[in-house]
Amino acid sequence: MSSTTSPRPFDVAIVGGGIAGLTLAIGLLKHKVPVTIYESAHHFGEIGAGVYFSPNAARAMNGIDPSITAGFERVATANKNPAMENVWFEFRHGEDNPRGKAGDLFCRMGWNGSQSHGGVHRAKFLDELIKLIPDGVAHFGKRITAIEKVGDKVKLTFKDGSEAAHDSVVGCDGIHSETRKYILGPNDPAVDAVFSGKYCHRGLVPMDEAIAALGEDLATNSQNYVGHHGHLLTFPVEKGKTWDYDKWVVHSDVKDINEDFKNFGAPVQKVISMMRDTDIWALFHHPPARTFYNGHVVMIGDAAHATTPHQGSGAAMAIEDAYVLSSLLANVDDSSKLEATFQAFDTVRRQRGWDLVTTSAEAGSIWELEHPMIGDDFDKFKENATSRMDWIWGEDLEAEVNETKQVSVK
Repeated sequence: MSSTTSPRPFDVAIVGGGIAGLTLAIGLLKHKVPVTIYESAHHFGEIGAGVYFSPNAARAMNGIDPSITAGFERVATANKNPAMENVWFEFRHGEDNPRGKAGDLFCRMGWNGSQSHGGVHRAKFLDELIKLIPDGVAHFGKRITAIEKVGDKVKLTFKDGSEAAHDSVVGCDGIHSETRKYILGPNDPAVDAVFSGKYCHRGLVPMDEAIAALGEDLATNSQNYVGHHGHLLTFPVEKGKTWDYDKWVVHSDVKDINEDFKNFGAPVQKVISMMRDTDIWALFHHPPARTFYNGHVVMIGDAAHATTPHQGSGAAMAIEDAYVLSSLLANVDDSSKLEATFQAFDTVRRQRGWDLVTTSAEAGSIWELEHPMIGDDFDKFKENATSRMDWIWGEDLEAEVNETKQVSVK
């Protein structure tokens, strides 16, 4: 915690009250930085069902504030089998093939040592974060329509006609970010997210139904069934009470899912048979941004590097961003140093964010046996899969913060 007891001589407006915005706010408030959250909706909320947090996310949470870690652990669900404590997913054949039958295990992905991780229902985790936000910090129904520099302040204009001025602004406003448009310019080719070429079906089912259909081991431990041009993930959330199967969103019929997975075997067909209300989520991601900041405005999380979900690390990377940025701002003693601080953040964090986007897209092609160098060679698949997440899970965040501080003082 910051040693000072007096507020920092600058303030921060956070645009967006999702996971990125709330974790950043908690970190800044811990360091006595005055914060205002502007959320476009009329209450806090997260789109989506289950989300997985890997060890790097848990370390970032703890670095921001151990209270976040405590909240996460209250709602997180890990694999039930103790032997799979350090396993991210078991990979199984989704189709019968010369190497095995549908449902056969051929690969595990995980890490060494005991580290906090698990799947959560997004709304439940958000509720834990909300508990750490004091009354009066968040303002709702505040949709940004314009951002402009006015003197030494950043002026925000909202759809309801109101305005606000702050020393700095952090865009945590997701894939359709208005702050991204300001930072890059409205005509920059990287402003808008682009279709990744993939889509997914996603939802929740009661755990007892999953156990009855698949057996306890498959239902209560994370699985990835891979096949040609499709893969199906399952993992437990809500302490095993519900179960997640993997939205621009269009309502669909189960027959659409049956068509997509018609060549997959019995385990996948059993999962599909439990799906009722279904949606098709088109998966978009961002082209690489040339910068994450413009003056006293910076962006983090999905606003900066929206990614596909194939490596389960988009939300984790947002929390990493929040940890690094809040740690940097804790050492700023004058508003004149904000731009240099944001520049340092950009220098150290931008490449990691872009690497996540590109490797996640690649992972999608691997999981669906479409990668040009791997295809359905399961030996190459296993060799790639067992090490491809090391750079994400093993990041030394404290060292990264120290590096960023060194950059900011040069």
